[in-house]
Amino acid sequence: MTYCVALSVDEGLVFLADTRTNAGVDHVSTARKMSVFEQPGERVLVLLAAGNLSLTQAVLRELSEPADPREPTLWSVRTMPDAARVVGRAVRNVHRREAQALEDFGVEFNCSFILGGQIAQAATDDDSQTAPPCSRLFMIYAAGNFIEASSVNPYFQIGESKYGKPIIDRVLVPQTPLDEAAKCALISMDSTLRSNLSVGLPLDLLVYQKDTLRVTRFVTITHDNAYYQMIHRTWGERLRQVFGEIPDPDWQDAAAIPHVDQEGERVLFRAPASAAAHGAIDTRPAQTLAQADKPKAPR
Repeated sequence: MTYCVALSVDEGLVFLADTRTNAGVDHVSTARKMSVFEQPGERVLVLLAAGNLSLTQAVLRELSEPADPREPTLWSVRTMPDAARVVGRAVRNVHRREAQALEDFGVEFNCSFILGGQIAQAATDDDSQTAPPCSRLFMIYAAGNFIEASSVNPYFQIGESKYGKPIIDRVLVPQTPLDEAAKCALISMDSTLRSNLSVGLPLDLLVYQKDTLRVTRFVTITHDNAYYQMIHRTWGERLRQVFGEIPDPDWQDAAAIPHVDQEGERVLFRAPASAAAHGAIDTRPAQTLAQADKPKAPR
């Protein structure tokens, strides 16, 4: 399995990917899921991959060794949307070659990608250089089509996304500082590792500051990385602390709480008194949640 996440904020982009490809009791394997295409001062493109490993590697080979040398490549395109189209074309080329054979063996054509980065503005006719455009982020699907991140949805996930999504939804906005976005991505990954054995270390983390047009922050995070261990320990401790500080439910009789709506379909069915095997049945109504905002009682 895989978990890859990329975040887009005003200051730049954050990319994070695990490396586990197979996890079992006696069989654990890894492979890199992040690929970086860098020409310092001219372009930085980062590609994250998830899905069938043979397919994602075939797409990478298609990108590095295109079948038609006349076609544009990630090194020659002039805009980020054009780069996303190059990846989409490579996905479709692999689909044409492999999809039918996979289908014959009952294997789904399953791969997806996140592409992000920045390409310097091409020189104009008078050979002047304008300011580089902003960094951009795209999700590319198995059909080769793609969408772009926006201020409404400033991040993408591929692979095992559900465990790491809540923290991003609660924290990330376009104005989030770049280092805080990196911290958010690491907490998102830690939550996923905590709940899913098929996602695992080492992790590849790349933080791109817009307009630098070069890789300045990249790290492969292993079990002995002190910052990641601090994230893992502190996040768990603080979650338990906050959980403990939230008041417990306050149960009261429904009749004692004003404006409680008792209408609706019946859910709780009780046996009639004649069905009681021993003694009388307690017929008092079930209590309801008072929803009172009162401090937690000390233990």
